Amino acid sequence: MNVLYNMKFGLVGVVLLSLQSCFVAKDYEQPEVIEEANYRTDEIDQDSLNMANVSWKEMFTDPILQDYISKGLENNIDIRVAMQQINAAEAYVKQGKAGYLPTLGANATFTHQELSQNSQFGSLFSSLDQYQLSADLSWEADIWGKIRSRKRAFDARYLQSIAAHQAVKTRLISDIASTYYQLLTLDEQIAITERTVETRANSLETTKALKEAGTLTEVGVQQTEAQLYTAKAILIDLRNEARLLENTLSILLGEAPMLIERSNLDEQEITTDLNIGVPVQLLRNRPDVIAAEYNLVNAFELTNVAKSNFYPSLTLSATGGLQALDKGDLFDPNSLFATVIGGLAQPILNGRAIRTEYEVSQAEQEQARLEFRRAILTASKEVSDAMYSYEAASEKIDVKQKEFKAYDLATDYSEELLNNGLANYLEVLTARQNALNSSLDLANAKYNQLKSIVDLYAALGGGWK
Repeated sequence: MNVLYNMKFGLVGVVLLSLQSCFVAKDYEQPEVIEEANYRTDEIDQDSLNMANVSWKEMFTDPILQDYISKGLENNIDIRVAMQQINAAEAYVKQGKAGYLPTLGANATFTHQELSQNSQFGSLFSSLDQYQLSADLSWEADIWGKIRSRKRAFDARYLQSIAAHQAVKTRLISDIASTYYQLLTLDEQIAITERTVETRANSLETTKALKEAGTLTEVGVQQTEAQLYTAKAILIDLRNEARLLENTLSILLGEAPMLIERSNLDEQEITTDLNIGVPVQLLRNRPDVIAAEYNLVNAFELTNVAKSNFYPSLTLSATGGLQALDKGDLFDPNSLFATVIGGLAQPILNGRAIRTEYEVSQAEQEQARLEFRRAILTASKEVSDAMYSYEAASEKIDVKQKEFKAYDLATDYSEELLNNGLANYLEVLTARQNALNSSLDLANAKYNQLKSIVDLYAALGGGWK
């Protein structure tokens, strides 16, 4: 009999081991979508050098900007929210580590029963009291790797939250730097427009004198005055935009709207070489891509967990404690009791809940894979966009400098000819307006060049290291 009994249990063990070899949780393998990462750039050699490895303190040398970035990394609301997400994910990691341990619970109960006289014990007792102190211990064997997969899923979620925090840092540094440079650009444009207003006010006095001398008509005077008001209107818009941008930067710093101290546009210089590295480095440097892959790992492991629910679970449980009908006897050695149970549970019919959970997990895993692919493609695009923008801005600065020089000379020549009665006043007005527009565009081109470098730094995953 004992031999037959042992053979049955041995057969069950063999069956479980065979099933485990077939259905044990699979290990994650990185998908082939990483091969789609590619940079579309012109005349740029790709090698292992990468500006993403440069610290933001080396990238941005303006001490005022450095102070703002430090303050933003400390006080920004998004940064602090991301930190709380890390804390929440860390709690799940601790839960995953505890998954291998047994669960233990304690109970203290008092039961009072009023018995029916027609019941089994009713003729002997009218009522029955029972006191019990007990502890329950339960442990599940990780046959199919379910507990291991759940732990790995929690680990991946934690690493994803860290990468998300790093992505917030990269974006925040980029936003602060871009906003700061835009403020400097507005300061430059405001200074240009203020000089223009002053010059046009003087020109208005000149045209009035020329009218008195009979050289110009009232039309020339009114046109000059209209140009003065045009410049003043531009100045109002620029000053308002600067105030709004100061408010935006204040919020990025985690502060109430305030006056933003700053240097000037001509002092800004980024000397870091524009090395973009090779596309595969995005998987190590760009936090949002890293986070997307950890999200895929999390979905993959949860699919393992859902699949393991199809198969039987082996649970060992034990209950022990003290039990007595009289509270005075509760701590008597004769009140001790204990129960040990080994159970093998196999789901059969449960309203399709397990299959639904598995199919949903498969769909979510595919969705995570597609999100990972999109993150890689988007990162590649942003690198290419930033490089093309930098090249275009650099070319445009050269063109706009030549354009402004030509318009500035045209303005001087036309005013000199006008004073000698050799030019139409419309030519003077056109030259002045073109010179103003060209100088404002030149400031914008300088900003676009700086912004494209900031965008490239962020697109490569710089700033969080």
